[in-house]
Amino acid sequence: MAPRRTAAGRLPGWYRPEVETAAADPAPPSGSVRDALDAAVRGIAGLASVDDVLQLIVDRVRPVIGAQYAALGIVDDTGRIERFITSGMDAATRRAIGPLPEGHGMLGLIIHENRSFRISDINRDPHRYGFPPNHPPMSSFLGTPIVYGGETIGRLYLTNKIGAPEFSDDELRLLETFALHAGIAMTNARLLDRSRLLAVAEERDRISKDLHDGIIQNLYAVSLALEDVADQLQLEDHDSAGKVDRAIDSIHHAIGDIRNFIVGLRPDVMVGIALGAGLASIVDEVRQHTSVAISMDVEEIDEPEPEITSHLLALTSEGLSNVVRHSGATSAHVVVIAPTATDDGLWLIIEDDGRGFDPEAVSRHGHQGLANMRDRAAAIGASISWQPGPTGGTRVVIGVPQMGGNGEG
Repeated sequence: MAPRRTAAGRLPGWYRPEVETAAADPAPPSGSVRDALDAAVRGIAGLASVDDVLQLIVDRVRPVIGAQYAALGIVDDTGRIERFITSGMDAATRRAIGPLPEGHGMLGLIIHENRSFRISDINRDPHRYGFPPNHPPMSSFLGTPIVYGGETIGRLYLTNKIGAPEFSDDELRLLETFALHAGIAMTNARLLDRSRLLAVAEERDRISKDLHDGIIQNLYAVSLALEDVADQLQLEDHDSAGKVDRAIDSIHHAIGDIRNFIVGLRPDVMVGIALGAGLASIVDEVRQHTSVAISMDVEEIDEPEPEITSHLLALTSEGLSNVVRHSGATSAHVVVIAPTATDDGLWLIIEDDGRGFDPEAVSRHGHQGLANMRDRAAAIGASISWQPGPTGGTRVVIGVPQMGGNGEG
């Protein structure tokens, strides 16, 4: 027969395996216990790191209430425990136990019912799930949610009352009082962490904008000026013209390195960028520094792996740079062709209407741009070729094999 509940819906106090108390108005602790609680709260409130706060909570609450073990669990959106901080258990024991608990048994009960429990012996409680191998024996149990602003942000667990067979109702109320202060400290630490991350992100964003809007633009201006010098020297001093061309190549490689550095500074913006969005950004940037009319046509695709996208964007940047610097083109076009049921390769094509060139002859004259593009293509297992365009100029064709067909044929 189930225990009789009171009119308020709570179980009577004599039913010890499941005692629910109200954390909103706990009885004040007294004497040395209150002093210990105050000291613990002050210590926690003085910390700024979330990790330090979590560890100190379990380290301080355990001696205040007199438990052999203490733990603090934080769950994800699905209710699974994602962090579990312990006190009273050495590192070797933690390693021997193995993975984090999954939130079964008493831990899961507090997670799902979101209220306090006092259990005289969890080994005899109907909610017990059992311990994994190498887990130390545990019997008496206290557990309570950590709540702040109406949101449950953690759970506190104590086991094995020292000097008594079980924890008392007063100790459960003391744990709930501690949990109130712990919730404030955890929330403050999280806010401080977020503030620091925001400050770092803002500074990185400022630096990346300075690099992009200042240094990269200046390097482009220098390279454009050097192109005029190379054209003037071409008829008079072929060797000097070659040196200038190589200097221009170096400037464009430096621009590429700075772009990569900007990606590292702004991971929240650039990491995982879609191929189409990245191509649009490159095309827009090149348009700002040339009179060549550049258009693009990108078919809908399943996004490549980030490394493949990174190399394809770099290849596009290098290819358009060559169009602007060497081709004499008035227009260029960037095309992405998606895999099909009969051709599972992804194709990236860069066309221009310029004068065209002989790739082998250019390579023999020491220009590193084409060699770098070949290296990038090889890094992702792609093919690359330079072909005459359909109406003159050059067509660069880059094929990434086995991207998976879209079934459209």
